[in-house]
Amino acid sequence: STPCRQGAGEDTKCPGRGKGMVQGVAIEGGEIVDVNPATGAVVARVPVASPEAVAAAISAARAAQPGWSLEHSAKQRAELLKAGCRALGAKQEEVAQTITAEMGKVISEAREEVEGAADKDEFLDLIAAANEPEVVGDAAGAQSVIIRDAMGIVVVLAPWNFPADEILLLTLPALVAGNTVIVKPSEVAPLTGAHVVTALQSVLPPGVVQVVQGDGAVGAALVNGPIDMVAMTGSSATGRKIMAACSRDLKRLVLELGGKDPMVVFADADLPKAAHDAVYFSLFNCGQVCCSVERVYVEESIRAQFEELVVAEARKHVVGDGRDEASTVGPMVSKMQRDIVEDQVNDALASGARLLYRSDLPAGGREGNFFPVHVLADVGKDMKLNCCETFGPVVAMTTFSGSEAEAVALANGTEYGLASYVYTQDAAKAHRVATRIRAGQVGVNCYSLFHANLRCPWVGHKGSGFGFHSGMDGWRQFSLPKSLVFDIPAPEQVTARL
Repeated sequence: STPCRQGAGEDTKCPGRGKGMVQGVAIEGGEIVDVNPATGAVVARVPVASPEAVAAAISAARAAQPGWSLEHSAKQRAELLKAGCRALGAKQEEVAQTITAEMGKVISEAREEVEGAADKDEFLDLIAAANEPEVVGDAAGAQSVIIRDAMGIVVVLAPWNFPADEILLLTLPALVAGNTVIVKPSEVAPLTGAHVVTALQSVLPPGVVQVVQGDGAVGAALVNGPIDMVAMTGSSATGRKIMAACSRDLKRLVLELGGKDPMVVFADADLPKAAHDAVYFSLFNCGQVCCSVERVYVEESIRAQFEELVVAEARKHVVGDGRDEASTVGPMVSKMQRDIVEDQVNDALASGARLLYRSDLPAGGREGNFFPVHVLADVGKDMKLNCCETFGPVVAMTTFSGSEAEAVALANGTEYGLASYVYTQDAAKAHRVATRIRAGQVGVNCYSLFHANLRCPWVGHKGSGFGFHSGMDGWRQFSLPKSLVFDIPAPEQVTARL
């Protein structure tokens, strides 16, 4: 088995990955065929934006941008957006049911996503504070003030796995900074994206935020159009293509891309908690999370005990239709995604990995995109399951000697660097290992996505991204600093905002 090839272009080791993880959504008669992945039933047919509609959206955004930027302070823009998020929250159950129908997420997780999307007051206050002017002092008798200029038009290319909240994580800071925004939701979840944008439009001036529906061709038209910045969450392969396209006009970029996130379990860890987390965060959202646990490295001396605990945790999960309140793992987003995961599991088993557990499927499960929960051990370093992004409900384990150096080398042994997890009761050991792992966040005995402070940036190292989610760096990347140096007192319109 040949190691995954790293770098740009198509990855022959990992089928589908070099093609941007396109989910096989049908476009028929100029419409997106929106399908429920649990049943195959058509949820809706959504018109694809024409080239003329794309051009009109860009023109409207350009016309609206100066007024939005110059007539409101960052704090005023944030207050308006709080109302927009509350408008989304007022439709929580409708939006959650739409998420589940479109991409299969179990309804409990869909409700949590919408609840989080609606509760953005603190987030917006922090973004506004990051974008307000600041007096930096006097020098040589002149007063210096730093203000921030909006980029202009920001295109947000949203993913399907968190189709409501991910739109807001990129759109809100862009809007608070004074930009206008055009959102292209994933063609997997067009109705969810429309819900989010409609809620924001209900409180904003015309043209400030718009939704444009379509597939990759529509996304390319937006990226290549007369816009100023692209913020995208998706695969590394697609991110490289967008980066190349943006380079021609030096458009600014934020790319949150793929991950192959490791969890290192030392012998002194709280093993029941580590086993619970290894399973839960491998299966959360059916494993379709960029910071899912995808590789579990277990110290050799606790192998048998840990494997037993992991299997016991895995048995608690129920694969089923996301609309069923009893389901904890829904269908995969598409048959294509299911086939990729099945290929990785089969490759691992054929190459010597041990199957410790395989769950049942719901009755008629193969009619939907269901895939059983799998727990595998002895996953070798050159197997697809170890080096290709999986994005599925699989717990993939292997052992290491207990050496910190080996743990770090294994964790870093991938082209990605999004998140990592270290489980040990020894804080000094955790710190040594965490500081040597090349990843944007490292959770010590926890899942950092759930526990990180809002001020913490989410940074993709290596092939996992370019730019930031959240944190001061993330909130300021949608604007440019401008230094104003006054040899007279700064005017009231500047100082009034301080």
